[in-house]
Amino acid sequence: MPFAASQGARLYWRIEGAPDCPVLFLLNSIGTDMSLWDRVTLQLAGRFRILRMDARGHGASDAPPGDYSLEDLAADAFAVMDAAGVETAAVCGLSLGGMVAMAMALTAPRRLWALVCACTSGQMDSAAWRARIETVRAEGMAGVADLALGRFFAEDFSRTHPAMIATVRAGLVAMSPDGYAGCGAAIRDMKLLPRLGEISLPALVISGAKDVSTPFEGHGAILATALTGANVHMLKTGHLACLEDPGAFADAVARFLSGLLVGPAVAVAEAALFDAGLLNRREVLGDDWVDKALANRTPFNTDFQAMITRYAWHEIWGRPGLDHRTRRLLVIAITTALGRWEEFRLHVRAGLSQGGVTEGELKEVLMQAAIYAGVPAANTAFAEAAQVIADIEQSS
Repeated sequence: MPFAASQGARLYWRIEGAPDCPVLFLLNSIGTDMSLWDRVTLQLAGRFRILRMDARGHGASDAPPGDYSLEDLAADAFAVMDAAGVETAAVCGLSLGGMVAMAMALTAPRRLWALVCACTSGQMDSAAWRARIETVRAEGMAGVADLALGRFFAEDFSRTHPAMIATVRAGLVAMSPDGYAGCGAAIRDMKLLPRLGEISLPALVISGAKDVSTPFEGHGAILATALTGANVHMLKTGHLACLEDPGAFADAVARFLSGLLVGPAVAVAEAALFDAGLLNRREVLGDDWVDKALANRTPFNTDFQAMITRYAWHEIWGRPGLDHRTRRLLVIAITTALGRWEEFRLHVRAGLSQGGVTEGELKEVLMQAAIYAGVPAANTAFAEAAQVIADIEQSS
């Protein structure tokens, strides 16, 4: 097991991934160890070299008694980078980890090339943390386990994932009270907020819509304003967002960091392909339908819409070998054969209402489909087409 020495403490760390990949340093929340990132690491390891550590007082790292500060924890993180031979890294921290990441950016910004602050804050309720620390030191971890778990996860997630909740609880109860109290003191005493304007690194703020520990209003929103030019990404999660939705979390981090690595040239090229595809899409389907599709984009389907516009509508519909009319007739025949009736109705309606396809040509395509795709498919296609024709006549 690799350990780094820092201020009299041994710190456990791990690094994974190809040596030539850019380094992403993941910092865990209070009450968890580096396993917090297991499911995210699986999705990011192919693009980044992942460095993780158990924070002072957590996991396999030492837990010296007494109060810790964010400066102590930032120094620990830099000691781990040194031990791993990492000069610069993008640092992604969740909760306490995000606070440490911001402290690192203030201490030695040249060693960070990007900053991801997830479900975290620049200032917390010091009285609440003072009370929690006193409870831990008097009663041990059992005294705060239920409180901490209640603030870790969204209620609906807790109900549907009892095994994960039990695992996190077991780790929380087993950890050193000295370590938890020491890191709690770092949260209690932090004074990040007045200095956040000094950070000029590219930054991403991730917030959970169901996070009761550091909700966006009052925490993430303040970070997004204070960190100049910061990007914001909302997830439908509680506080430990990387456990509740590791796929969405990893995707948000990867997109942000990849955008920094490839630079603006790729974004410009993608925009040009999108615009070219959009012209074909409008010509084939009509402005009304395309405008409606664009208006209905959500964070869930935006990437899909961009992909089909660039590739289907530019790369395929923009090829010179066939005109749009011929391609439309092919689509009608193929969607008949496959029973893709939504797409079938879309192209029948566009072809008939915009011109370019006559009812006679449509009938011949469906007759041909009856032979090669089967009579039942053609029978349904005739019925679907008849309804589209009736709708067009009624609206005209």
